Amino acid sequence: MPAFPLTRTATGLAALVLVAAASPSTAVPRTPSGHIEGTLPSGAAYVIDTPEHWNGTVLLFSHGYRPAGSPNPASNAPDDQVRKELLGEGYALVGSSYATTGWAVEQAVPDQLAALDTFTARVGAARRTLAWGESYGGLVTTTIAERHPERIDGSLSMCGLVQGGVANWNSTLDPVFALRTLLAPDSGIQLTGFTGQLDAKGAADRLGGVLTRAQSTPSGRARIALAAALHAVPGWNDPKRPRPAPDDHAAQQANQYAALTGLVQAPAFSWRQEAEQRAGGSMSWNTGVDYTAMLARSSQYKEVKALYKSAGRSLRADLNALAAAPRIKADPSAVDYMTRNVAFTGRLTKPQLDIHTTGDALIPVRAESAYRDTVTAAGRTPLLRQAYVENAGHCTFSPAEQLAAVHTTERRVTTGRWGDTSPDALNAEARHSDPTTAARYERFRPGPYPRPSDRPDPRSPR
Repeated sequence: MPAFPLTRTATGLAALVLVAAASPSTAVPRTPSGHIEGTLPSGAAYVIDTPEHWNGTVLLFSHGYRPAGSPNPASNAPDDQVRKELLGEGYALVGSSYATTGWAVEQAVPDQLAALDTFTARVGAARRTLAWGESYGGLVTTTIAERHPERIDGSLSMCGLVQGGVANWNSTLDPVFALRTLLAPDSGIQLTGFTGQLDAKGAADRLGGVLTRAQSTPSGRARIALAAALHAVPGWNDPKRPRPAPDDHAAQQANQYAALTGLVQAPAFSWRQEAEQRAGGSMSWNTGVDYTAMLARSSQYKEVKALYKSAGRSLRADLNALAAAPRIKADPSAVDYMTRNVAFTGRLTKPQLDIHTTGDALIPVRAESAYRDTVTAAGRTPLLRQAYVENAGHCTFSPAEQLAAVHTTERRVTTGRWGDTSPDALNAEARHSDPTTAARYERFRPGPYPRPSDRPDPRSPR
């Protein structure tokens, strides 16, 4: 049930009368239930769903990343089941497709705000507006929260890229730099600065072949584990596979190999090329990066050491090779573009809840540490809460877990206090919201993000 459902009881009617008397302009408008689709001036599609009895809250949903050229329908919820549950609880839903696919933050934010304007024009003014989104949509949501706080009352990021765009692309560079340096040092495989998709695909295919061959030898597997650790790829990241025991380094490495294979196939090359095209150059660098120190901070350090020892290979020698390898510089104008569009300051003025699965390989859970540090540095810690779901995979939340997060965010907006956001409280909320699906919030604190920098080290040339 929503935090504040409409009710026909005398108590509920009295509460509504008091709300209306105190704030007549924010009373819940009477609106027929229905489904509305249309097109925004930018060309983005939008979709609106309203319930029969609206509770006064509209949820502005930002969808995840869609590769260039893929289908691009409007979306206002993570999936049909969650949509039905939320409508049944009285929430109104709105969202757009964004005008373009790919790394479209520049288009996504204004399109989402335009979709919200359309909702107001066609349905009515909401009492509360909550922005929420998953994955890349969590990045869009957090951008709205930081840059357009007057448009919303609170926000919810689910498995979001809350480390920011520049940090994301830097972190994506590190594992492929390690793979090329250690497994194909003389290959000349291009990692940044692509001229087109064919260029990027060729590089991905070559490094993918190197990765496949390396997996067949103990030395290759050890080096793959090192590359995975630099991206904070967990040893359990596929919910279809059993969770490896803490000392089952072979199974952990096999899972990391599968995750790096996916990283090479799309994000590290083709998705990067599309983002570089928008930015006008490469927004990534590793000048001044200390990979030895980065590995030492990794929760996969013990695994990497064990695999190197088993393979009879020197970890120090490989770390020295990484330290000595020629580094990659960024294009300053591309960094500026990425920073203007999607670098976070942490200066929240409205409450935000972040939730993340602990076994996420695409956007590792340590992204939450980056945003926590950013918000703390900005002095806005009381406005942020972060919660973690014990499951492998990217955005593999149950409907119950998502509903609990929506309710918790709305309750914070309505009462002005977070209240109990412990795993026990969130799981109780999840079970109450949907007893048919899993409730797996757990006490967890991610380690430091590998290198959450949105600007090159000023001591290092770009």
